[in-house]
Parts: sequence; C-alpha cells; structure tokens
Amino acid sequence: MSGTLKLGLNTGYWAGGPPAGAAEAIAEAESLGVDSIWTAEAYGSDCLTPLAWWGASTTRLKLGTAIVQMSARQPAATAMAAMTMDHLSNGRFILGLGVSGPQVVEGWYGMPFAKPLARTREYISIVRDIVARKDRVTAPGPHYPLPYPDGTGLGKPLKSTLHPVREEIPIFLGAEGPKNVTQTAEIADGWLPLYYVPERPEVYAEQIAGAKEGFEITAMVPLTVTGPKPEDIEAALWPIKGMLGFYVGGMGAKGANFHMNLMARMGYEAEAHQIQALFLEGKRDEAIMAVPSAFADEISLIGPPERIKERLAAWRESPVTTLLVAATEAGTLRMLAELAL
Repeated sequence: MSGTLKLGLNTGYWAGGPPAGAAEAIAEAESLGVDSIWTAEAYGSDCLTPLAWWGASTTRLKLGTAIVQMSARQPAATAMAAMTMDHLSNGRFILGLGVSGPQVVEGWYGMPFAKPLARTREYISIVRDIVARKDRVTAPGPHYPLPYPDGTGLGKPLKSTLHPVREEIPIFLGAEGPKNVTQTAEIADGWLPLYYVPERPEVYAEQIAGAKEGFEITAMVPLTVTGPKPEDIEAALWPIKGMLGFYVGGMGAKGANFHMNLMARMGYEAEAHQIQALFLEGKRDEAIMAVPSAFADEISLIGPPERIKERLAAWRESPVTTLLVAATEAGTLRMLAELAL
C-alpha cells in the first residue's frame, strides 16, 4: 500500500507525428510537481529521441521510457543510450524495458522471440554490468554472448569509454504474464503494468509479493474529464474500448496474445475470447462493441472531477506508486495534480 501517489505524464505512441500539445503539457508537468514524463515505441516512432528532445526543456522531471523494445537494440546499445540520457539529464533517466510480442519482435525487428524470460534476465544483467563500469564486460549467453563466439575471433571484452553519472540506473519492466511479473519483482527496480485495477489487487498480489523494498509500480491509466451525466462517461469510454478491442483482439496471434490472457485473468474471460474471435474474423467494430464498459472503466480515471477524486482513493490504497496518465491538455493535468498531489 503506497498511500501517497506520484504522477507521471505519458506522451504515448505517435501516428501522424508528435502529439499536439505535448511540449506544453510537459512544461505544465514541470511546474506542477509531476514526478516524471514517459515516451513509448512499438513499430513507429522511437522512444529515446523525443525523450531527449522534450527532456532538454526540463530540469526536475524524471525521464522514463515506456518502453524500450529489447529486440530493437543489443544490450550494449541500450546501455549506451541509457548512460547518455543519464548524463544529459543529470541523473534523471529511468530505463523502461519490455520484450513486446512475437508479431512485433519477429515481424518488425527480425529477431527470435523464444525464451523471453531468460532473454530479459540476461539482457538486464549485461546492461547493469556496462553501466556499473566495474570491469570489461563479458557474458556467457546463450542469447547475448560477449564477446561474440562465432565471428572473426578478434572480438575482445570492453569497458565503456563513458563514465556513468550513476553506477545504477533504475530499470523498470513492462510485464503482463504471471511469470514475467514475478521475475520483474525479483530483478527490476520497478514495474510498468499496462492494465491495473486497484480494486482487484489479488490479480498480481502473489507475483509482486517478493519485490524488494523501494520497488516502484507505475501504472498506465487512461484519463478523461467529462460532464456529470452517465452518458458523458459512457461516451468517454469509447476510445478506451477501441484501444482494448485492438490490443485484446489483434495485438498478438491466437494463442499468443498477452493482452487477451490478462483480461481473462482479470475476470473477463468469456468477453476476452469473444473480442479476439471477432477481431480475427475481421469484425473490428463488433470487437470494440464487445468490450465491457465496466472493464474499460476499471482501468481508467473517467468522469467529472468528483468521480475521479473518489476513484483516486482506491489507487492510494493499492501498491501502485505512480499513476502514468496521458493528458496533453494542460488544464486536465492541472486538475489531476490538484486532486492527486
């Protein structure tokens, strides 16, 4: 139970270009006492470039990635970027990592998806060794052997030429499956859950029970301020239902969709299977309509300020330490800061 909530601003994915109002929202976040800003990547814009661009105008906000796709970069490249960002921000960088799913990993990055848990553990170990800069870095593999064993034979262990600002940079993991969340609590400094329902702590209680002291949970929470009428709230849920319909229905193959499996574990098994079936049949609109309003509402902060304030009480009683919200309108962010901080 955290009691006190921090706020993070999530700039999200890009489509047509940089999200409108992002720079203004980040400036507002800096002045309001918001704790952090975060950027995302999947198979479009990358997350490190905009974080450096926007972060250059800040002096206090922590700068996080939600998330760096592991298959997009070798561990050494990620460590180099993390150390560089930490220098540029004077020690404010948070490295959020994730394995993504087989469709993106194999279809976009052209990398194998096998053994994601073992790969994650090995990847983080190498990143930490490079950042710590204690010695020349070697790694036995099998996924990221250093030096590379089957090349010219000229490779040799190296130590970063860049001295780190900190010998440890916080590493957060985006994780959904039970085994992945359990490993995250064991080896990471924080966790970035995509869907979290504060009234259902039992969904993750066992997985995070072994987390070390100071473990952070930064939950991504859709935020929309509406009028007081029920139909206002229902209308605001449609974009969230659209997102859920796409993720649960199509962000993964049948039998290998972590989002669908998570929704099922959160008490909506029949609905999750129905959404996926409709989506894979090409009935995308029907898949979105099949998303229960109750589920979209549970993972969100939707409604007039009074309703959002009531919902914040449940978040304060949860293990979550930071609410990561997407709010490109400065007024919306200001309202939430007044309620939460």
